[in-house]
Amino acid sequence: MPTISFGGLGNGLDFGQVVDQLVKVAQLPVDRLTKKRTDLNAKLTDLTTVSTKVAALQSAAEALRLSTSFDRTTVSVSDSTVLSASSSSSGATGTYSVRVVQLAQSHQIVSKAAKAAPSETADIVSGGSATFTFTVGSGSNQTVNLGSTATLADLRDQINDLGAGVTASLINTGTEAAPSYRLALSSNNTGSDNAITIVADGTDLDLLNGSGTGGIDTLSAAQNAQVQIGDQSLDPLTIERSSNTITDAIPGLSLTLTKTTGAETVQVSLSQDVNAVKTNIKALATAYNEVVKFINERSTYDVATKQGGVFFNESSARTVIAQLRTALSSSVNGATTYTSVGQIGFKTERDGTIAVDDGQLTTALNTNYGAVKALFVNQGSAAGLAQSLVSTVDALNDVVGGALTLRKNGLTSEITRVGDDIARQEDAVSRYEERLRRQFAALDGLLRQLQGQSSFLQSQSSSNQSQN
Repeated sequence: MPTISFGGLGNGLDFGQVVDQLVKVAQLPVDRLTKKRTDLNAKLTDLTTVSTKVAALQSAAEALRLSTSFDRTTVSVSDSTVLSASSSSSGATGTYSVRVVQLAQSHQIVSKAAKAAPSETADIVSGGSATFTFTVGSGSNQTVNLGSTATLADLRDQINDLGAGVTASLINTGTEAAPSYRLALSSNNTGSDNAITIVADGTDLDLLNGSGTGGIDTLSAAQNAQVQIGDQSLDPLTIERSSNTITDAIPGLSLTLTKTTGAETVQVSLSQDVNAVKTNIKALATAYNEVVKFINERSTYDVATKQGGVFFNESSARTVIAQLRTALSSSVNGATTYTSVGQIGFKTERDGTIAVDDGQLTTALNTNYGAVKALFVNQGSAAGLAQSLVSTVDALNDVVGGALTLRKNGLTSEITRVGDDIARQEDAVSRYEERLRRQFAALDGLLRQLQGQSSFLQSQSSSNQSQN
């Protein structure tokens, strides 16, 4: 809109200031709508945060909803230098005496010193060609074909290229000045079933000892791990596996062997992991408190300013608190010894948050672990407390009919409507200002014209009086 300026009258009246004040008055409805939109946006943002916090509460409840959430064990070993142990949810509590009789080993052999080569590049084929064949355990023959100029390094590399479960290497058993290289073969896997057998050797290494001066030396025997479980003075169970990690002997328990124990035993104990479950229960209370505190902080009313918080008189916020409180505090059908969280140490504070008595919760878990589990986990068709919380949050955040979802959708629509009203009002104010400026500009011009005519008439009257 082009700027219209006012010259003003001789009495000092500035119509520009008059227009500005009138426009400010007309702008007041727009300012009120703008504040309303700001408040609505703040409420939508905070309700979205509430949805996030109740979702976090749902995750905490999920960690207590299933039987496997409570079927957790912790394992301890009396001598961790002998073996380490880990447990799974299927582990049965108990203590086991374990004697490590022998460790699993991979088979390792080396060619005889009498047939050692002076260098890695020494020729090891006397004729026009040679083959070298071996097997691993009961596997198929693995063959390397060598030409007349094949070297010790060629044999090593071709064995490794087979990928047959054997690693070949060259060991210098001589000195730096007078090298003496021998071929070493190592099985990649431990256990007696992975022993290396030389089937044919047409090289000068003569691992089958056809010359009487060849053959092999054994550096490490192919050997299974062997443990005994139970009292050594009674009838311990003997268990043998190809690996030093034994996962299928004791259900839910994995043993990794490090060294033998001689005639001694180590104690491996599995027990309920009370601390892990207690941590999850406390995490549930913490997540619940996060929701309550957030809503409480925004539901206050300042008597002095007569201003309420973002959630003051907000029914959806009250609905969230009420439904979550009901799900957390109601008695659980199907539970017996403990039917509510109040019996395991939960206490509602004056502000609606939950305090957990650590001693009472610990006692409940230590004395009646199964009853605590029954409080949270579904019992047949009866929903446990954790499931009730999960279902409550699902209902609140349901994309179709959830209380939080419906309220947020309503706010979004209202924000859009208010935005449209603001645009219309601002357009009306703009047109109103333009109309005022044109009207007052015309008035300003008329008054200046009248003032000029008045001055003319006054001058004429003064002239006539002087002539008389």
